[in-house]
Amino acid sequence: MSRKRALDNIFLRKTDEIAHTEYSLGYHDSLVNKFKPAKIDDAFELDFLWSVNDVVNWKEKGRATDMGHAEYASNGSDKRDSGNCPFTEVEEIYEFDPVREYGLLSHRELVKHYEEHYQKCSAANPNQVFTGGYYKTVVSGAIEAFGWDMLLMAAADPDKFAEVLRRFGDYTYNYNCAWADTSIDVFIQHDDMVWTQGPFMDPEFYRKVIFPIYKKLWEPLKKKGKKVLYCSDGTWDMFMKDIAECGADGFIFEPTNNFEYVVENFGATHCIVGSKVDCRTMTFGTWEDVKKEMDETFALAQKCKGLIFAVGNHMPANISDEMCLKYLDYFLKNRNRK
Repeated sequence: MSRKRALDNIFLRKTDEIAHTEYSLGYHDSLVNKFKPAKIDDAFELDFLWSVNDVVNWKEKGRATDMGHAEYASNGSDKRDSGNCPFTEVEEIYEFDPVREYGLLSHRELVKHYEEHYQKCSAANPNQVFTGGYYKTVVSGAIEAFGWDMLLMAAADPDKFAEVLRRFGDYTYNYNCAWADTSIDVFIQHDDMVWTQGPFMDPEFYRKVIFPIYKKLWEPLKKKGKKVLYCSDGTWDMFMKDIAECGADGFIFEPTNNFEYVVENFGATHCIVGSKVDCRTMTFGTWEDVKKEMDETFALAQKCKGLIFAVGNHMPANISDEMCLKYLDYFLKNRNRK
């Protein structure tokens, strides 16, 4: 594990080694126990840790929708049933303002909180890049507040819905400005703006409304020299050129996106965080299936100035320890660029 290796790949500096990250390793209780007292992140040679911090729990401050949580942990402890949506009329959505609903900490308070958080977490993880970041950005903010049903109803009037999303952008801007005034190197902007099948709204709505918000959000970070990695679930490779034009320095994405397309178009200019390895292949496929996806990624890695290898869509706890360890061993033997 090497913080320098991650930064070299993110900043597109010449390096002979691909960097490494994974998501949700901590859910693998038996795997964690195999490596104790070493930390699982160090044992798996991770160079980069995905992290965001929204500070405020909206459900404690105002109206927000709890859509529940599916069982993910090995013991099912994270399963949570959905709650009722506090919104009953679409007009409530159009009038909604997150600043008024949830309030805002002062810039000084936010900077202090973020800097202390970053320093504490970096000290606890000296071998990895620990990122700044924000989760409930624009579309994800609307999902968190309204839930999917009310969001889709509101999206039926694109002009009114656009104003709602711009208010979420204004709210998020305060957090980005605070992160910009900290000593982080890398910032993750998370926004689940699409579905697995792709955009759920008119693509031109994204280009006219959502992407200009992103560009504004990243201006204070870019001015301070921070690298911005954009992260979204689902399939959004059709928008990567737009996201790049907004100022993103890299992409974090799932294997439903065309990895070859991403490498061919952005491998020389952006940091790519991902691979062709699908968590479903690791869960339900054979080792030869997984190895094939890894080999295809390693071949494409030669065209990437910056690559952080990761299994797409997390490594859930139902992947066997044997598969995880084979994957790790094969990655470590092949991480060098030829």
